[in-house]
This record gives sequence, structure tokens and C-alpha cells, in this order.
Amino acid sequence: MKFNIRGVNIEVTDALRDHVEKKLSRLEKYFEAPPTSEVSVSLSVLKGLQAVEVTIPLPNLLLRAEERQADMYASVDLVVDKLERQIRKAKTKANRKIRQEGGLKDLFRASEPDDSYVAVHEEEDDFELVRTKRFTLKPMDIDEAILQMNMVGHNFFVFANSDTSEVNVVYKRNDGKYGLIEPAK
Repeated sequence: MKFNIRGVNIEVTDALRDHVEKKLSRLEKYFEAPPTSEVSVSLSVLKGLQAVEVTIPLPNLLLRAEERQADMYASVDLVVDKLERQIRKAKTKANRKIRQEGGLKDLFRASEPDDSYVAVHEEEDDFELVRTKRFTLKPMDIDEAILQMNMVGHNFFVFANSDTSEVNVVYKRNDGKYGLIEPAK
């Protein structure tokens, strides 16, 4: 794997760089061939928390995980655990579809030496839809949508953007600011 490690409000020391590369290299055991894409790692300090964001672009799959802890090394360890869970989940899905479509069968190894216990005891995630809501989208601007979202106490709000006449979503970010999701053109 090739790593692109950058620091935001933190100096990336050789020891920290080695720790990140060593931990993320553990993920190579899950693949037939090590990914050739560049692994993007962002280390940052925000409000006293040490944050790690990792993005691994793969063919037909994007692995991304983020973790914030008081200790940078703990953040790195926990983000690798999250990525391993994502890989196992993707592998389970791929194996299920191999018989039908072919899919991602060449991406993952047939079996991992130390993954057999986890494969037997890990529960699959079943996505159960428990509620459906229907409502009329009122045309409004972004500021009004944020105000409505805050009034109902949700962390996102779907609305018809009066400026573009498209369906948009505003959401509250972890840093307390707001984000907007628009359809691609």
C-alpha cells in the first residue's frame, strides 16, 4: 500500500508515521493483491481530541473510517478496527453475490488465518426498515431549512431548495457547523 499521511494542526513525526503505516499494513492480509490505490490518512487535533481519517479507494468499493480519541495512537488503532469490520462486511456481501454475479470475488482472499473465529461468531447486519414517512417538501432557502432542522431537533432535514428547485439535505456536522447535500448534475 502507498500512504499519503498528512497532519492538520499536528506535526507527523517519524514514530507516528511508522505506527500508522504498520497498523494499516495489517489490512493487506484481507486482499489477494495489496491495493495499488493511495491510502489517504489525515491526522488532526480538534478541541483537544486526536482525530484520524482514513480513506482507501478500491475498485467498486470505498473504505472510509474516522475516529477521535484523547490519544492519537488509540485513534489509529480504533480506526484500523473499524476498517477491518468494513472489509469483513464487504467480503461477506461479495461472497454472497459471487454465485450469482461474479462481483468482487477477486478482491478479497478466500480465507484469512486469524479471521475464522470472527467469521463464525460475527453477526451479519440485517437492515430492517421499521418506519416510512411521507411529507410534502416545502420550497425554502438553505437558512430556513437549517432553522427548521433545529426547531424539530433533528440532525438532518430534507427540503426543496427554492433557489434550484431540487431536493437537498442540510445536516449538522460533528464540528457544530452545517453541511448541504445536493444532487450531482
